[in-house]
Amino acid sequence: MKRFGLLLLIAAFAWSPCHAQGVSKAGTTAATFLSVGQGSRAIAMGGAFVAVANDVSALYWNPAGAARLNATEFLFCHNEWLADMTFDYVASALPMGNGVIGLSATFLSMGSEPVRTVNEPDGTGEFFDAGSYAMSAGYSRMLTDRFSFGLMGKVVREYIKDCSSTGFALDVGTLFETQWRGLMVGMSISNFGTKMQMAGNDVLVQVDIDPTQEGNNENINAHLALDRFDMPLVFRVGLAMDLLRDVPNNSLLISVDALHPNDNTEAVDLGLEYGLANRFFARVGYKSLFMREAEEGLTAGAGFSLPVLGAATLGVDYAYQAFGRLEQAHRLSVSLRTS
Repeated sequence: MKRFGLLLLIAAFAWSPCHAQGVSKAGTTAATFLSVGQGSRAIAMGGAFVAVANDVSALYWNPAGAARLNATEFLFCHNEWLADMTFDYVASALPMGNGVIGLSATFLSMGSEPVRTVNEPDGTGEFFDAGSYAMSAGYSRMLTDRFSFGLMGKVVREYIKDCSSTGFALDVGTLFETQWRGLMVGMSISNFGTKMQMAGNDVLVQVDIDPTQEGNNENINAHLALDRFDMPLVFRVGLAMDLLRDVPNNSLLISVDALHPNDNTEAVDLGLEYGLANRFFARVGYKSLFMREAEEGLTAGAGFSLPVLGAATLGVDYAYQAFGRLEQAHRLSVSLRTS
């Protein structure tokens, strides 16, 4: 098992640089908001969370991790996202019977914007809304004392003015705890689903179906058939280990993920978390290592977890994420464990 763990760790680092020379396909998928990581703790660790997945944000990173939760957990995340957009995420994990039921919702909003045209660049007096959201539900359970499996299904919708698109997708994950110093091995496939195509009144046009004929109706209503796009499918495999697991009241969690997305080149995410008495935490990470033309990079953050209302535990986490020319994003998450 020791050799197995070391080989996986080496493979995670070596696999990405060997394959990251492909052509980037950024911007070729629909519902790209699904690629935005959730949970300030995970983001502060560079998004290297597929083998950690030990809180309710596992529903996003690796639903198999939710099976290991022995208490009901809630999570709310608010992000001041790029270009004055807001990004919110809510999730809950509910132990039930031999497994755990997971529910989550993601909302991306840009608010109202004025309608501008070539003839009226200052605005027509009308306003339009644009945004995206996804509703997810799933189930995870322990298949053995060391191996868990999870599955999440989601409905995805994007809209702008009078057009919208709806799709359906699945997330699936596994998580295995080895016998070598508690090394965790995780894997997940996210956003495996249908293609999405915008449709609505904004693509309504009037055409002359046969301009060679005189006397026919020149204003036949028709809808433009816009292209259909895949969702941002991503495969993750990762390793995680607590380097201070034998030191009382201290933890040093190190994690590494290798990613293979369908709309970009391969990459590696790295994360580190130091915990004191399981109450106070400091985190740092690096995202999108080896990815071509990546704007993401350094991440950092901190958090605390304190008992409230008797048996409940309140957690507050903050994350900073650098975005190069796009400056930076700040994340705040609040979680509650009921028992």
